[in-house]
Amino acid sequence: MTAWAYPDSFDTMGLAAQWVSVVGLACCFFLLVSWAVLPVEKTFRHYLSICLTTAVALMSLGFVVPLAAQPEECFDTITPHSMQSNSVCAASGTFLILGGWAGVLWVFLRAVSLHLQICWQVVVGRNFMWFSQAVGWGIPILGVSMAIVFSGFSFRFGSTCHINHKNSLADLWIPLLVFAGMTIIIQFATFGYCIKVYLASLADNTASTENSGLPSYTNSIRTMTPKQAYRRVRRVIELQWRGIAIVLIIITDVIFFSVVFVFQDNTVETVRMHPENALGWVRCLMANGGDKVPCLPQADQLVVNIRTVGAVLFLLGMNGIWLALLLGRWAMVTGWRDLLVGLFSDRNKREFVSVDARLDDLKKDTRSYEMLGPVDDSVTPSVVSPVSPTAKLPMRSPSLGNDFDNTPNGDGRRTPDYFGNTARYHAPVRSFSSPRPPKTSQTVTWDARNTYAKSPTARDEDGYTNPLGMNRI
Repeated sequence: MTAWAYPDSFDTMGLAAQWVSVVGLACCFFLLVSWAVLPVEKTFRHYLSICLTTAVALMSLGFVVPLAAQPEECFDTITPHSMQSNSVCAASGTFLILGGWAGVLWVFLRAVSLHLQICWQVVVGRNFMWFSQAVGWGIPILGVSMAIVFSGFSFRFGSTCHINHKNSLADLWIPLLVFAGMTIIIQFATFGYCIKVYLASLADNTASTENSGLPSYTNSIRTMTPKQAYRRVRRVIELQWRGIAIVLIIITDVIFFSVVFVFQDNTVETVRMHPENALGWVRCLMANGGDKVPCLPQADQLVVNIRTVGAVLFLLGMNGIWLALLLGRWAMVTGWRDLLVGLFSDRNKREFVSVDARLDDLKKDTRSYEMLGPVDDSVTPSVVSPVSPTAKLPMRSPSLGNDFDNTPNGDGRRTPDYFGNTARYHAPVRSFSSPRPPKTSQTVTWDARNTYAKSPTARDEDGYTNPLGMNRI
C-alpha cells in the first residue's frame, strides 16, 4: 500500500513521526526516572500517573523499535513480513497494541477515580489501587494475547506492524472503543456534575454559607450547602486539572486511531471482495508502465487520505510529550540539579575526621571547642578534701599536667594527679541547657547538716530535742 497507493512523501512523513515518538519516549523515561529517584515532594508521584506513563512508553516503543532495527518489510515481491517471519514485526506490533490497551485502561481508571472523588466524595485508597493494577495490566495482557492468537501482525503500511484485519474487530477494536466510550461518558458525567454544582452555588446567597470552610470528604453530600459543595469541587479540579487534560488527550488519540484504522481495514476488504472497484486504478498503472504518480488520484479512493494517516501517527508519537508537559513539574528540574550538585560537591566528599585531628579548622574558629590549654591560677577552684569536711585543699587544675601540689599542713607531701589531662565537667545547679518543667512553688530550706552544725530544733538529753521524738504524744 505504501509503495503503490501513497506518494513517496509518505516514507518521509512516517520517519518524522517515528522521531517524534523517540522524543516522546525520552520524555516518558525522564518522568519515570524522576519519580523513582527524586523525593515525592519534588515530583508528586502517583501510581495512576506512573502506570499511564509506562503505557505510553510501551506504545512509543512500537514506533521506535522499527526505527532502530530498520527491518525488511517484504517477504517476497507480493507478500509482506508478518510476526511469524520477522521478530521486529512481532515486537513492534506487540508494543503498539499493549501500549494502546494499557493507555485506554489507565485513562479509564483515572476518570473513575476523579468521578468518585468529585461526585461521590469517595476517597480512593489501597483497595482501589490493587483493583487498578489488576484491571490496568490484566486486561491489556489478555487483549494483546487474543490479538496475537486470533489476528496476528504484519507490515500493513510503513515500518511498523499493525494488526491484521481477520477478527480484529472482535478481539481489539470493539473492546477498545467500548472502554474509550465508557471513559468519555464518565468524564462528561463528572463535568455535568461540576456545572450543576457551580450553578447551584450562584443561586445560593445565604449568609450562613458565605464563610463556611471546606468540608471534609467524609461529610454527606446531602448535608452540604451548594457553596460548600462548589468549594470542594473547585479544590479537586484545581488539583486534578492536569489529569483531566491527559485523559481527554489520550482518549481522543485512541478513538481517532481506532476509527481511522477500522475505516482503512474496511476499505481494503471492500477492494478485496470487489476488485472491480480498483479496475480504473489498475488500468492507469498499465497505461503508464507501472508509474504510480499519474494514478494517485484513482488510488485516493481506495485508501485513507495521507494527511489523516499522518495526523494519527504524529498524535500517537506526541503522547509522551503531552505527559511531560502536564505531569512534569519544574520542581523535577530543580530536584535533579540539587541531586547532581550534591553528588559532585566537594563538601559531600570530605572524609569524617575527629575534632582533635582537625587542626586547620581549630585555627579558624575555636569558640565551639573546649579549652584544653593552661588555665590561670586565679580561677582555679577550691576543692573540698574528702578527709576533713572543714579543710579545703587548693588543687591545681587537672589540665596543667601531672604536677603535684603541697598540702596546707606544710609536711611536704605531694598528691599525684591520677586523671592526667582529663577535665571533668560538672553541670551547674541552675543550668538551662535542657528543658525543664517550671515549678509552681519553690521553698528554700536550710539543712544544718550541710554545715556539720547541730540543729536547734532537734534536742537530746543534753538539751537538744531527739528528732525521733518530735511526733510523740
